[in-house]
Amino acid sequence: MADVAAVTGAEGFIGSHLVEGLVRRGYRVKAMVLYNMWSSAGWLETLDPDITGQVDVVFGDVRDPATVLQLVEGASVIYHLAAIGSVPYSYSAPRSFIDTNTIGTMHVLEAARACRTPRLVHTSTSETYGTARTVPISESHPLQSQSPYAASKTAADKLAESYHLSFGLPVVTLRPFNTFGPRQSTRAVIPQIITQLASGSRQLMLGALDPTRDFSYVTDTASAFITLGEAPASAVTGELFNCGPGDDIAIGKLAEDIARLMGVDADIVEDPKRLRPKDSEVMRLVCDATKLRERTGWRPQYTRDEGLRETIEWYRDPANLARFKTGEYHQ
Repeated sequence: MADVAAVTGAEGFIGSHLVEGLVRRGYRVKAMVLYNMWSSAGWLETLDPDITGQVDVVFGDVRDPATVLQLVEGASVIYHLAAIGSVPYSYSAPRSFIDTNTIGTMHVLEAARACRTPRLVHTSTSETYGTARTVPISESHPLQSQSPYAASKTAADKLAESYHLSFGLPVVTLRPFNTFGPRQSTRAVIPQIITQLASGSRQLMLGALDPTRDFSYVTDTASAFITLGEAPASAVTGELFNCGPGDDIAIGKLAEDIARLMGVDADIVEDPKRLRPKDSEVMRLVCDATKLRERTGWRPQYTRDEGLRETIEWYRDPANLARFKTGEYHQ
């Protein structure tokens, strides 16, 4: 009988790739999908039948402890990815981020504690570091919340830490840097660049061009989750791990590279309406994943250009882009 993995945020970008990876590793997956009026399972609906046959969709909400408990019961490992992830939206709706990202995480921790789940992998974000004070950024870098989103995730991370120290909960935290790839929201910078160019626009309207980010292809990020879920307890329990290739690039240069790969001569413009508030912009993020590599053997399998080529090909497919336009698929 296959081990059961529970995944929150399973219908989303990274979550759906993680579900795929888990099934290919031999797991049966209980996949929590945010309840919606269309009964849509988001990106899970696009997976091959040989994958979905091993997935049990559980409609629910991490803000509701009863549905979280239903998800967690019987699982040998939990991957907690459910979150609201938009920095700009957090400026106007900060309470929503606390309710989902912080309180929702507490509900997952409580469910894991009640069910005595052997492993819980919690998801953090590199946004919790704020602008780098030293580079590359290791796990000992100070935390600085430069947006309500970052603050909600920092609080969730500290809750996870407290449940390990207070109750011995076998939790491990993965802190991915910027992930990209097929199925990512078109609001994110790489899909935004690709879709603007694919639509025929030769003037790219973007936010700040100078900040740098460390981009990890989505299957590499999903692999890091699975690696932490399966690693020996002595190597990872109670620990925090960064995940990223350690190769940052300025957004303006990234846009130039994508235009080159698409064979387009583009005029790249900084749009004032897309800029973050001055003290909220995170200027540099570059990952030091030494700890993850040394403890688990994880290594990225894709270069940035290899991942960009696959991502460009996916977004150039009209059928894939149409799924965003219908509003049917969760981001």
